[in-house]
Amino acid sequence: MAPKRTIDLNADVGEATDAAGVEVERALLGLVTTVHVACGGHSGDDGSMAATVAAALEHSVRVGAHPSYPDRDGFGRRPIEIDRGELRASLSDQLRALDRVCRSAGTSMASVKAHGALYAEVAKGGAIYETLRDVVREGWGDGPILVLPSGCRATATALRDGVPTCEEGFCDRAYRRDGSLADRGTAGAVLTDPGEAAAQALSLARGAVVANDGSVLTRWVDTLCVHSDSHGVVAIAAAVRQAMADSGIDVVAPAHA
Repeated sequence: MAPKRTIDLNADVGEATDAAGVEVERALLGLVTTVHVACGGHSGDDGSMAATVAAALEHSVRVGAHPSYPDRDGFGRRPIEIDRGELRASLSDQLRALDRVCRSAGTSMASVKAHGALYAEVAKGGAIYETLRDVVREGWGDGPILVLPSGCRATATALRDGVPTCEEGFCDRAYRRDGSLADRGTAGAVLTDPGEAAAQALSLARGAVVANDGSVLTRWVDTLCVHSDSHGVVAIAAAVRQAMADSGIDVVAPAHA
């Protein structure tokens, strides 16, 4: 008998700036199996990290880091010009800040997932990927898993480098023909209908996704993401969980070495 399909469901959290946003993030903790916590680059501080990690552990949710370009004004979603050494120092500071919080709470940083514009650059497998790779390796060895978009160039580069990775797909974002995500400012780029998002999540879990031009992309994902700032994200996450349960797919966090 073939092993049962399992998949992780993650959310990027610790980004909320008001009580309503914090409430949404807390509600998500009852539905996801991994969270990636903003650690000061685009959002977050010691207080938000500590509160988010504590809440995650109360729900037995795995904790990872969500570093970004140091760009709070642009919420880390715009490419910026930055000296490589400055970026390296910023990423190290962000990861060490969350690592301290995790250790104080009795857990460890299980994964690292770049945010926004940094995520897109890391996916290319070039110098920015190497910078993040080196920061993680020098600080934590092969401990944390590096989360990358499924099918990106960096996945093959990481395999060559011996970097443990997790391939990610998105429940609530539309895909373009080339496998990249549609720009947030374009119509239909963000999926807000729970049924539509759950259908895309299930398709990704089965190995494919339909791009916004109707073409079909082959993908294999280990983890699915819902964005905590997407409209109706709690309903989306619940619909994804139900779709997986109805299809016999277990939603569980991946093993952490």
